[in-house]
Amino acid sequence: MTERDKAQPDGAESAGVSRRDFVTRTAAAGAGLVIVPRHVLGRGFQAPSDTVNIATVGVSGMGASNTTAVLSQNIVAFCDVDYGLLDARIEQWKKQAAAAATAAPAAPRPGARPRREPTAAQLAANEKRPRANAAENLTRFVDVQLPKIQKYRDYREMLEKQKDIDAVIIATPDHMHATIAVAAMDAGKHVYVQKPLCWSVDEARVLSKKAKDNPKLVTQMGNQGHSRDEARLGYEYITSGAIGDIREVHVWTNRPLGYWPQGVPRPAPLPARLQDPATANARWRGPDVDARVAAALTGNYQPSDQLAWDLFLGVAPKVDYHPIYHPFNWRGWVDWGQGALGDMGAHLIDHPFWSLKLGFPTVIETKSTPFNGASYPLATSTYYEFPARGSMPAVKLTWYDGGLTPPKPAEIGDENLNGEGGILYIGSKGKMMQETYGLNPRLLPDAKHASTARPKQVLPRIPHEAHEMNWVDTIRGHQEISCPFDYAAQLTEVMLLGIVSLRAGGKIHYDAANRRITNKITSENNRDGGVDPNQFLSREYRT
Repeated sequence: MTERDKAQPDGAESAGVSRRDFVTRTAAAGAGLVIVPRHVLGRGFQAPSDTVNIATVGVSGMGASNTTAVLSQNIVAFCDVDYGLLDARIEQWKKQAAAAATAAPAAPRPGARPRREPTAAQLAANEKRPRANAAENLTRFVDVQLPKIQKYRDYREMLEKQKDIDAVIIATPDHMHATIAVAAMDAGKHVYVQKPLCWSVDEARVLSKKAKDNPKLVTQMGNQGHSRDEARLGYEYITSGAIGDIREVHVWTNRPLGYWPQGVPRPAPLPARLQDPATANARWRGPDVDARVAAALTGNYQPSDQLAWDLFLGVAPKVDYHPIYHPFNWRGWVDWGQGALGDMGAHLIDHPFWSLKLGFPTVIETKSTPFNGASYPLATSTYYEFPARGSMPAVKLTWYDGGLTPPKPAEIGDENLNGEGGILYIGSKGKMMQETYGLNPRLLPDAKHASTARPKQVLPRIPHEAHEMNWVDTIRGHQEISCPFDYAAQLTEVMLLGIVSLRAGGKIHYDAANRRITNKITSENNRDGGVDPNQFLSREYRT
């Protein structure tokens, strides 16, 4: 499958001896653990007994990034429904390896945030795990591993045939995350799943239970900001009471921002009412314009012989191939993605959800620009109400996407809100902002930030802020996991409830303990008792 534009690589070799440290600390029953021969690793690399055999499902986009982050390990298999993207990604790795052999250090990108010096906490964390030599890892991967890596289109075949896999990275479109993760966990594999964790609320509950029932399997969701020092500092500002009791939070992103199309009709032939020359020119109302746009998008498009379209569809409904869907654009379509909220909520809602221990909301309402039910709207606002938690007051959290933003706080004066996205906390003793991924926590006004002591560190720092290697090192028994499924599934469920409200067309009241929406939604168009939003908590899988 494909997240961003996923793709997958080729062939592998294994020996079947269990590895002592891995077995004693974290191996799941039935997992085949493999010693990697010293000649495979090369000089200067970690001991074979300390290396995890990893497969990636969905390789070309975020899957490639995730794989690159763990090249110190043994990559043994790639699985992707689109061999064209997979092969292109492999060629890219080869070119990068060749360039790395002679490259001078890269200059910082124009406008990039300056690299901050590591804090004492990060230096201490880094000392426990020295940074791997990325260029050497890439060269070893290309020269030694790539020729042996096994290549698959179907994850089921990979899991059945390849017994040397210890752990699986899943970076497909959202609709296949849960299906593949469950299959991998049933096969005794540790799993790293890109955000959002899954496509439906039901799937979030299934993955949470699966992780609970398999405590020896290490699970992680790919919201890398959760492992960033600045995000953890932001948590510590909030939990230390620096801005008092918090009853209001605003979260915004600029996505989709043209990264992928939204608010477009599904390609379809021109309806008969617009084909009659006698009347067609008179029909230019909104629905007629949408129909004309849909017709303009149609064409005789066939998937390449490198793409297994039916495997791309997976458990989702049957839809004819169109290049507006794949690669990457699937994110804006209800069948496969979760729009801007699913894409960026895990990087933004994560931080108030974490620091305020929000749990599940009781009321959710999403309002949007026009929504056709197939492609997510151009812009939405979602209003969440979270009940009080112990001594912590109830919280109202508002999400904005597609260019919508909250009112600008007076404390920042002429400065504009961050155009990419951010978080604004409003407390009884002040306000705080964070950027996307939880970066740059900043008390408002600046004078308050300058006069407030840095909070006491209460969270561990992840060595080199390396989210993927945190997963690997937890498998190896050397770290604690950053964002396991028991946390990630709850965060994802909160995000997906906003999608449920959007699809149901109104405000929903949620009984989280029973995983049930307690109201129906009525409107002028629903005179038969209204819409039952519970139908949007799950989906019927295509066989």
